[in-house]
Amino acid sequence: MTTELYDKLGGEETIGKVVDYFYDLVLADDTVNHFFANTDMDKQRRHQTKFISFAIGGPNQYTGQSMAKVHTGMNLQPVHFDAIVKHLHDALEHFGVQEADINQALSTVATLRDDVINK
Repeated sequence: MTTELYDKLGGEETIGKVVDYFYDLVLADDTVNHFFANTDMDKQRRHQTKFISFAIGGPNQYTGQSMAKVHTGMNLQPVHFDAIVKHLHDALEHFGVQEADINQALSTVATLRDDVINK
């Protein structure tokens, strides 16, 4: 993937704003908020900004572990993954991202489903 979508969305600064709003939605959702009960959310937000930036074609600044390794032992189910995807969709939409671009970003996220669920 080129940097086209990353640049179109406004780069890491805008992605950071989307991530902040995304986590506001996540933390308000009882379906998934318990997974973050003991998480340093400032660190999580910075880390997720880098990950999403990388996932949509931005500079390779993501230095975290693989998705499978990070989610091992969490026993995430499809309902959890789907809730996260919905919140990411809603956060992107909130910032005026067009549906076609949201779908492109979420298609990248969808490739991670098997690495995240039931680990």
